[in-house]
Amino acid sequence: MSRRVRRKTILNQDKEKVLVHNSCGNGVCEEACHSEGNLVDADWTSLPDDTVVQIFSCLNYRDRASLSSTCKTFRSLGSSPYLWTSLDLRAHKCDIRTAASLASRCRNLKKLRFRGSDSANTVMFLHARDLREISGDCCRDITDATLSVMAARHEALESLQIGPDFCDRITSDAIQKVSMCCPKLKRLRLSGVRDIDGEAILSLARNCKQLVEIGFMDCLRVDAPALEDAVSIKFLSLSGSKHINWSLSSQALSKLPNLVGLDVSRTDVPTSAIFRLLSSESLKIVNALHCLAFEEGGNYASSDVKSNVLLTPFTDMFKGLSSLICGLVQQERVLENDSKLFWLSSLISGLVQQERITKIDKKLLWNQRNQIAVDGTSRSVIDWVEWVLSHSLLRIAENNPPGLDGFWVGQGATLLLSLVQSLQEDVQERAATGLATFVVIDDENATVHPGRAEAVMSGGGIRLLLNLARSCREGVQSEAAKAIANLSVNADVAKAVAVEGGISLLAALAKSPNRLVAEEAAGGLWNLSVGEEHKAAIAEAGGVQALVDLIFKWPSGGDGVLERAAGALANLAADDKCSMEVAVAGGVHALVMLARSCKSEGVQEQAARALANLAAHGDSNGNNAAVGQEAGALEALVQLTCSNHEGVRQEAAGALWNLSFDDRNREAIAASGGVEALVALAQTCSNGSQGLQERAAGALWGLSVSEANSIAIGQEGGVPPLIALARSDAEDVHETAAGALWNLAFNPGNALRIVEEGGVPALVHLCCSSVSKMARFMAALALAYMFDGRMDEVALIGSSAEGGSKAGSLDGARKIALKHIEAFIQAFYDPPLFSAAAASSASTSLAQVVEAVRIQEAGHLRCSGAEIGRFVSMLRNASPTLRACAAFALLQFTIPGSRHAMHHAGLLHKASASRILRSAAASATAPVEAKIFARIVLRNLEHHPIDSCSLT
Repeated sequence: MSRRVRRKTILNQDKEKVLVHNSCGNGVCEEACHSEGNLVDADWTSLPDDTVVQIFSCLNYRDRASLSSTCKTFRSLGSSPYLWTSLDLRAHKCDIRTAASLASRCRNLKKLRFRGSDSANTVMFLHARDLREISGDCCRDITDATLSVMAARHEALESLQIGPDFCDRITSDAIQKVSMCCPKLKRLRLSGVRDIDGEAILSLARNCKQLVEIGFMDCLRVDAPALEDAVSIKFLSLSGSKHINWSLSSQALSKLPNLVGLDVSRTDVPTSAIFRLLSSESLKIVNALHCLAFEEGGNYASSDVKSNVLLTPFTDMFKGLSSLICGLVQQERVLENDSKLFWLSSLISGLVQQERITKIDKKLLWNQRNQIAVDGTSRSVIDWVEWVLSHSLLRIAENNPPGLDGFWVGQGATLLLSLVQSLQEDVQERAATGLATFVVIDDENATVHPGRAEAVMSGGGIRLLLNLARSCREGVQSEAAKAIANLSVNADVAKAVAVEGGISLLAALAKSPNRLVAEEAAGGLWNLSVGEEHKAAIAEAGGVQALVDLIFKWPSGGDGVLERAAGALANLAADDKCSMEVAVAGGVHALVMLARSCKSEGVQEQAARALANLAAHGDSNGNNAAVGQEAGALEALVQLTCSNHEGVRQEAAGALWNLSFDDRNREAIAASGGVEALVALAQTCSNGSQGLQERAAGALWGLSVSEANSIAIGQEGGVPPLIALARSDAEDVHETAAGALWNLAFNPGNALRIVEEGGVPALVHLCCSSVSKMARFMAALALAYMFDGRMDEVALIGSSAEGGSKAGSLDGARKIALKHIEAFIQAFYDPPLFSAAAASSASTSLAQVVEAVRIQEAGHLRCSGAEIGRFVSMLRNASPTLRACAAFALLQFTIPGSRHAMHHAGLLHKASASRILRSAAASATAPVEAKIFARIVLRNLEHHPIDSCSLT
């Protein structure tokens, strides 16, 4: 696999980072901050204290602690209460020891974010009793006991959010405990609770008088009618929740005097309940995205119903949001008697009512919401709308329901891009994750929807995401990098990312000490490196070294980052120049280390693929030999061919195939058990993918170049599976199988096995029917080896009766084989062209014949001295067909300019073949094509005099 996409958020419980205050203005740092080339010498001790504190605010808590330990001044400044009002522990595992070490700094802590149920159990050890906000991600296993203790230890809590993963071990009992322990609670958001009963809701209404927002998302059952008593509620989300009695619930909710916003997205709410709710005097906006009742076609004509806004995929959402902003501005003007707001609200109201705001203007108005709504009710409404939209869009994108392509291209992509510009960090993160998710329509095959990707790109999304990735906040960085990575599967987006400076940014982020940031950046480099035009840019940006360093930085426990780093290196190693940079950066050792020790199948697959690509440049650099000489490399690859994962087996076999082109590697692979392992792989891959079959046969082809290995393959039972693969309809598969059988047939014993196992019909079929000239060529050569007379002595061993039976059988097989070898040669015969060549001694005539019969791929074949000698001997065979076949083969191997022509010419000179070739060219009994082929070989030898030929 050359690229990878990620749809759903990875649940990783050992991450941690610090929530950064607005020390970077809008949260975006200049790219220069990441560039090592911009570092300058500075006297840090002479900096003003406020500057040092700002620098501290850009660091995660571990780096902050490290910097604090350098001197007394930094220790004092690093303990500033300003730096410890907010803490994000998601980037690394937070255990009791970590929490205890932070406790002395957390006395003034107000806001905490963590990841995982284990981290939830350690929150109380921070001793941050004045905490106001707690947010926990990926807490699927959190229990009533943990939530109850968390609430009891933090009585000043105002906001509690556990999700978005399902918290199905939390019950209504824990919600009651929260309500009793946290009377100042203003916001409660819980996801995936099985059952929220009326008593829990009544307890919240009774004890939490300041409660303004409730979110019960993706719950199995909610007693929504009981919410009638929660009169303080302004915002309510029941998104994705099931088993709600909407008839009773709509009546109860419509009576809430302060309800401003309602989220019923992804529910089965009927249209009648929606319109009953919209009749409420206080309700301003209802989010009904992906509600079945509206998607099937409801009785509604506009997203604006009696000045209330209804958001559905099939209404003009930007018009509705513009109306919402207009109403909010008018309300703020009345409350504050602000002349500026009065003028603005009048203008917006008039334009909206007169339908004079274009679609572009509506989007612009919504995107200017942060400037229009500064504080008060407007700010809280917009913040909530942003939050529920980001949550709903992400959930819909994760499920990828059919029928929403028009929505995503028309409105969804633009909405997500607008949410990326939110002032709320969690909304930014979720919107970036939504962009990463909604473009992917097939995880397994890394398929991105071109229309959706284009919508993001045309909406300025690439620049927005790159700016987001430059943020000082690591959570935002990682989600933006993930979105860039997935979008870059599209070639046009990848070019745009490169043009906007995304490659250097991702290379810098790959060096991040935060593993999740580095992982997503490596994923981006993985996808970008698919394009040949981006490989050099990645190398120039330091991406190769950064990727190799990632493997050494997290050699275990970080399967995601390791797989992405290895996958990117595999793509880069396919380029000759980049492959040398990978080797120089220590990539061979790093990848072999992964192949040897990592247990993740995804990592093993990409490591083996990277080693295969490194070994593919044997003629242009020394990486092939370097991989083979790395301790444990060949043994590890041989072992991986026995993996239960098909992709791992395929890439390991491909690596062994490439490595087998080196003579020393070939013998070392056999010594490491490669023959047995690859024969076993060939025997079991008949139902596997074409890629696996091709590589299994290819690796045996490579090993069988050695006669000792060829004999071992035959004795190990390699002939039958290769014959089976030769019958494949896939061109690549039967081509490699034909190559392996050609090598095996050189040995008389193997040749007999091929006949006995039914290989002649398979090779005959290839020889006459394959669409691959190479497959037909090698099948013909295998048949020629089998019936040039050397197999006869082996075949006749045994009793006279058995010998006679075998002789009769072989004679029939020989006739069939020679007939199809002749037909193969005749397929290249052009009577006028050959007649002209026979009648003339001009080199131009022979050159025209060469062009007509040349098989380009045959120039990559490298024969040994014994093989060349075999063809020379075949020139004197009694069979005219075999003489023509031998001359045809030697012609292909010696064409000037082909890869191994000089090598083969040297072997022919060494064997004194010129005399035999002249005799063949002048033979009165030879076919005309055989004589012309012999003349061409003689001419080819003249191009390679003996003193210029390599005899290696």
